[in-house]
Amino acid sequence: MSLLKVTNLTKSFGGVSAIRDLSFSIEAGTIHSIIGPNGAGKTTLFNLITGVYTPSSGAVRFNDREIGGVEPHKLAELGMNRTFQNLQIFHNMSAVENVMVGAHLHLQKGLLQSLLRLPSLARSERQTRDHCWELMDFVGLAQYRHAEANAMSYGALKRLEIARALAAKPKLLLLDEPAAGLNDTETREVDEVIKRIAAQGITVVLVEHDMKMVMGISDHILVLDYGAKLAEGTPAEIRSNPDVIAAYLGTVG
Repeated sequence: MSLLKVTNLTKSFGGVSAIRDLSFSIEAGTIHSIIGPNGAGKTTLFNLITGVYTPSSGAVRFNDREIGGVEPHKLAELGMNRTFQNLQIFHNMSAVENVMVGAHLHLQKGLLQSLLRLPSLARSERQTRDHCWELMDFVGLAQYRHAEANAMSYGALKRLEIARALAAKPKLLLLDEPAAGLNDTETREVDEVIKRIAAQGITVVLVEHDMKMVMGISDHILVLDYGAKLAEGTPAEIRSNPDVIAAYLGTVG
């Protein structure tokens, strides 16, 4: 059974279709990339999957449950989380506090516990902080355990955002241009993080323009053009597809 299944999905804005009759599925435990020229509908598709937009027609199913139009925080409870093209970092908080924001779904606390500062709440917060430090280590940010977010480089903040998404314990993680704006070294670091995430059994879907990264880490690739499916397949199949080459890839080294 597919972890995510999109069927005949369409999204229109003022009579213009940003996504047109799109169907595809994603198997659990894979790295699935979505590529295409600027304006192809990649981020719109992410927003439809993650509840930011409601489909005009068609269906999105996650774990065999219809989720079209379900609010993002409810999807997080079901096991889906994402990052964004533009950093969504709280610069007035520490690095670990940013990651802890992602763990709020799993914090066990109530109003009485919060008011009385009961030991069970303090213990839960300590455990959460320890887990978030472990996630920072996992994405290669051990040196920032006690840093403020505003003291971190852009490349480090990209990985901090991934750590925060992981704190919600997702089954499906969607990454929107995780390598955008990064230099070669930072891109390799994100590449390795994504591979480690997939090795943990978390399904990863990414929108990305860095074709070297896409071809190197993807199990399956979906190519969009003007909101419709142009092609899909393995990296080798996409690399040699004449329609994809003509529309987008050119020559990929």
